[in-house]
Amino acid sequence: MIEARHLRVLRAVAATGSFSAAARELGCTQPAVSQQMKALEASAGTPLLVRTGREMRLTQAGEVLVRHAAGILAGLTAAEEEVAAIAGLRAGRVRLVSFPSGSSTLVPTALAALRAAHPGTRVSLVDAEPPRSVEMLREGDCDVALAFRYGSAGAEWGDLAVRPLLTDRLVGLVPEGHRLAGAGTVAIGDLAEEPWIAGCPRCRRQLVDVCEDAGFAPRIDFATDDYPAVIGLVRAGLGVAVLPELALESVRPQGVRTIAVDPPVRREIVALTLPDLAQVPAVAATLDHLALAAVR
Repeated sequence: MIEARHLRVLRAVAATGSFSAAARELGCTQPAVSQQMKALEASAGTPLLVRTGREMRLTQAGEVLVRHAAGILAGLTAAEEEVAAIAGLRAGRVRLVSFPSGSSTLVPTALAALRAAHPGTRVSLVDAEPPRSVEMLREGDCDVALAFRYGSAGAEWGDLAVRPLLTDRLVGLVPEGHRLAGAGTVAIGDLAEEPWIAGCPRCRRQLVDVCEDAGFAPRIDFATDDYPAVIGLVRAGLGVAVLPELALESVRPQGVRTIAVDPPVRREIVALTLPDLAQVPAVAATLDHLALAAVR
């Protein structure tokens, strides 16, 4: 294998015409130059220099290597500088995927702070709910996934680096004129006869589990991932719902009342990445700023 340091020595010998002059230019000894040239010729499998009197002359193979060495060394220098910029957070790219209520609350605060601290770091954002967002991370389509889970994910995320951010409580949503609108806390069973408006598939599954634990199967008349649509349907008296408090931060729930539900339902908000990616400076900085944005 041809090494970059050997190419630098070959260029110096070609430019100066001798090992001793190349050694002076490179700041090393003449024997060191001689050794590196022998190593390069061994790698190339052919002589690269011939001695003519007191000077060294390139063979045809030596001329080919010198001709290519300039571009190789220039490209390597550029690569080293670019990597150093990424390592020093003067540059870098992070592909972030988030569920909608995270995109409208945690993400803007985190990315504004990240841009202020590291203006050379670029972040792209795509919306996706788990488990799709987690699949995107594993498939290499993103670097950080903002996700949530109800209860423990167990081995589901065992291969990922998990940064817990916050615990998000779910609250009940009823129309303003509803019989339970003035209640502080309502048992989930008190809503057994109500029509329901459900959210994303994972939230819908959690709602069904909680209701079944309370002894009834919810009658789900509408299902939508759009939180303003959920609020609009509740406001129109078409059903009741449970929504994460994080989702309510980004909308104005006019015409509805929020109530605490018993038993309490909570989801854990986390940022996920691959273990190796967690060591990349731009990814680590994004995780840190997401954690700061989650402080409530």
